[in-house]
Amino acid sequence: MLQVMKSMGDGRLRLWQVPAPVVRAGHVLIANHASVISAGTEKMVMELARMSLLGKARQRPDQVRRVLEKIRNEGLGPAISAVKAKLDEPGGMGYASAGVVLACGAGVQEFQPGDRVASNGPHAEVVCVPRNLCARVPGDVPFESAAFAVLGSIALQGVRLTRLGIGDTVFVIGLGLIGQLAVALLKSAGCRVLGTDLDPDKCELARVMGADEASPGLTAEHVTARTGGHGADGVLITASTPSNGPIDLAAAAVRKKGRVVLVGVVGLNLDRRPFYFKEAEFVVSCSYGPGRYDAQYEDNGHDYPHAYVRWTEQRNIQAVLDLMGDGRLDVSPLVSHRFGIEDAESAYQLIDEAKEAHVGIILNYEGERAGTLERRIELQPTRLDGRVGVGCIGAGSFARMVLLPAISRSERLHPVAISSAGGLSAAHAGERAGFDAVATDQQAILEDANIQAVFIATRHDQHAAQVVAALRAEKQVFVEKPLCLTVGELEEIEAALHENPSLRLMVGFNRRFSPAAREARAFFAGISQPLTLSIRFNAGYTPPDHWTQDDAVGGGRIIGEACHAIDLATYLADSPPVRVHGECVGGTEAPAIRDDHCALTLRHENGSVSTILYTAGGDKAFPKERVEVFGGGRVAVIEDFRRMTTCVGGKTRRRRGRQDKGHRNGVEAFADALVGEVSWPIPWRQLRAVSLASILAVRSLREGVPFDVR
Repeated sequence: MLQVMKSMGDGRLRLWQVPAPVVRAGHVLIANHASVISAGTEKMVMELARMSLLGKARQRPDQVRRVLEKIRNEGLGPAISAVKAKLDEPGGMGYASAGVVLACGAGVQEFQPGDRVASNGPHAEVVCVPRNLCARVPGDVPFESAAFAVLGSIALQGVRLTRLGIGDTVFVIGLGLIGQLAVALLKSAGCRVLGTDLDPDKCELARVMGADEASPGLTAEHVTARTGGHGADGVLITASTPSNGPIDLAAAAVRKKGRVVLVGVVGLNLDRRPFYFKEAEFVVSCSYGPGRYDAQYEDNGHDYPHAYVRWTEQRNIQAVLDLMGDGRLDVSPLVSHRFGIEDAESAYQLIDEAKEAHVGIILNYEGERAGTLERRIELQPTRLDGRVGVGCIGAGSFARMVLLPAISRSERLHPVAISSAGGLSAAHAGERAGFDAVATDQQAILEDANIQAVFIATRHDQHAAQVVAALRAEKQVFVEKPLCLTVGELEEIEAALHENPSLRLMVGFNRRFSPAAREARAFFAGISQPLTLSIRFNAGYTPPDHWTQDDAVGGGRIIGEACHAIDLATYLADSPPVRVHGECVGGTEAPAIRDDHCALTLRHENGSVSTILYTAGGDKAFPKERVEVFGGGRVAVIEDFRRMTTCVGGKTRRRRGRQDKGHRNGVEAFADALVGEVSWPIPWRQLRAVSLASILAVRSLREGVPFDVR
């Protein structure tokens, strides 16, 4: 299928052939018939992408701080690689479309195949959209009009925040696409609408959409005169400009105790005085309405109760569609141009060059049928040439930055096929890493006879099921940590391994493959007495609403990341954990998430003891990881896998080099084991013990008692 994408590195826009997405739980698969280019927003995105690195840095100082922290902690090379990888990420364009439902994911009952819906899906022939971002299109509303519904919901949320209705006067500043929709919605609500824009043609269009008066250069004095000397009851700013002019105009035009609502993007150097003397309110509207940017609402489909949140973003979208169906909102005057999806680049050229007046630009699609969806695209013929064919499930940032480069550089592995649920990331990563095929359905990986081993790099909650599926498809498996999130999942994986003893499994516990860890292990190789280990992770803050903090999705940071420390302790002690006890911070001032402020104690089978301090309470400028090992009159210290110190016989030796956490070595060890040159890198007994210890560590934090790792 075709999809419009951009590169954040150079702003280049492309029409890509990508595999069609698969429907996911809580999502709706839609064949688009029309989508609207939001010219202002999408042009702004393209202009940002075209900026130099310095220009991008000025726009995103928060990202600059993150890069500087990475340079301090990991060195210049890794930081540059991370920036390049980030800029190379593809991004889909568009967020307003309408089409026909092809399929519904698990848990979706309010839609069914054949329904006509509008959604915030991108410019693509087929889109997979969360259930709460879809709304039903009334039967007589054409797809071209329905595609405006999401843009209309942005305008509608701004209108709602004005808290105005019949007889009130509203001044709309900025008459682009959102401004035009706001004018029409305000008029349908019984308001008197005044509008202004620098473009006379847009002012004329606003009068068509229902404005009582609209003209360039409309002043605050004029608005005051039109309202009997009082000023506008509300001002809606839908302009897009770095200038502070719209704010100043709004402050001067609004009446005492009136309300100014910002929907657009403008300068925000607020002059306190007019707002103070008028006791006027200033409100910023958040996109489609309540639910926006809430992962529980948007991604997980948890709706807000109707009685307590009357107008969510989905209900706003539906309200716009219902107004269209009732004949009270006509968006047809807003359509200035139409293009087929295959000619999308011409549409963006029109926006870019601005040689021709435009407002609503429609992309039309023929509409895919469920039976014709291509979920695998061949890029080139497969030639293994004696190498092991591998597939990859997942094409997120970690896979693109770490796993795929290691696979591509390996002389023993050949990248055959890669899949991602959406398709765009797989298409991009597959092309960059030299894969022969890209797909959206993981079955395309599991059923490929040329693939002997599968790399799994998806979200944590998917790992266990995908590991079991790959093992039962008779593939060797490399899965990123964590292996699983529950004891039940661990039992299923163990059962799948027992079904076919010839298959092996490896987890991406890369620290044990780092040069520093290998040197430390060798340093204590001749010591027979138990060791004492201390491992500290200065993990940094992760907000409570991040997916890794969700027990059902990410498993929390102990299972999701501290498992690295548990495995490293297992490797250095050369013994699996048999007992785990955890304590986290407490008290009335403790943070909402306490698990990532904790200390774990492990007893190992050979009598060694290790402590793991995992804390999110430190500063990112401080080194992230420190490992100390004591025993037999020896000491070894690893600092951020860049510095190594060993002490024995009263002599201290220090070594410093570039940071190497062992990612590439881990992939190479897996490859060597696949061809039989070495034994399996991590025995199942250790993988099982580390995974179980991670799960039980969280239970210990909850229940306050130690647990045996049986």
